[in-house]
Amino acid sequence: MEYVYAAMLLHKAGKEINEENLTHVLTAAGINADAVRVKALLASLAEVNIDEAIKSAPTMMAAPVATAPAADAPAAEAKPKEEKKKKEEEEKAKEEAALEGLGALFG
Repeated sequence: MEYVYAAMLLHKAGKEINEENLTHVLTAAGINADAVRVKALLASLAEVNIDEAIKSAPTMMAAPVATAPAADAPAAEAKPKEEKKKKEEEEKAKEEAALEGLGALFG
């Protein structure tokens, strides 16, 4: 992740994102830069418009902290049960799909 952060830092500073600059940023942060990972990142960023990627990324907002009134306590207890049932159903569906795939392999 630090390699992506270094690339974003270079972009924000208006510097060219290249192997030398990425290595310098990582080294300055105390990270021993791996040349293979640097080249892989550069290859993956070759056709990416970073400004557009940042604009289209979902914004990270802190979840508002709210206290629920005491009357809502039963409803709050029902939600985890519903979520648990949904998760169990999803897992069961995934298992069934996987078994169907295996069945296709063996006829």
